[in-house]
Amino acid sequence: MFQDEMKKAAEAYGLHLREVQLQQFTRYYELLIAWNEKMNLTAITEAHEVAVKHMVDSLTAYDKTLFHKGVSVIDVGTGAGFPGLPLKIFCPEIRLTLMDSLNKRVKFLQTVVDELGLTGVECVHARAEEGARNQKYREQFDIAVSRAVARLPILCEYCLPFIKKGGHFLALKGRAYAEEAEEAKKAIKVMGGSHTEVREVHLPDLEDKRAIIIVTKTMPTPKAYPRKAGTPAKNPL
Repeated sequence: MFQDEMKKAAEAYGLHLREVQLQQFTRYYELLIAWNEKMNLTAITEAHEVAVKHMVDSLTAYDKTLFHKGVSVIDVGTGAGFPGLPLKIFCPEIRLTLMDSLNKRVKFLQTVVDELGLTGVECVHARAEEGARNQKYREQFDIAVSRAVARLPILCEYCLPFIKKGGHFLALKGRAYAEEAEEAKKAIKVMGGSHTEVREVHLPDLEDKRAIIIVTKTMPTPKAYPRKAGTPAKNPL
């Protein structure tokens, strides 16, 4: 049963979930599996694996010094809602924007938000490069998060333009995190980021290396960025 797997996985990582949160995670899992039959949301569907590799993995981005009441968070290229939705379930007082380039996925996300009774969540259909040029979103967020979207130099161009000066970008990364952090130094600087911190994380029952790369934004992003859709991926900084 998913609820038991979720409880075990969260406890093994050192997180305590309230009953209502366990119910929300379970409903999210049920919707993910049901919608996954109609569209490609995830290759991982087994209860234990979803609990560890999607839900708890998303929660590794949580940092109590950053995720406080009223903080504004954007999840760029959120896909099936990771890491944004698990962070919102765990920390309901954040204000969350979920942005994805595929409208079908945005409809799925809105369904999850409605079914779980989550408030303070906006689901936006936009490519990152276009969203970051919209004044409603540009440099409006305290935190940007992103997981499994692109290598870090590209991701910095997608995400840092959304963040206010003094805010943070949290990238959830796999085994190549150290190499990506090195590769992204130029992009971080160009986008207005400065201090970069790497926090290693270990998921229950998994040997693979993962880390959260935290970039602090100290300068506004130059108006020329992000470049037009497709350019950051084709020609990374």
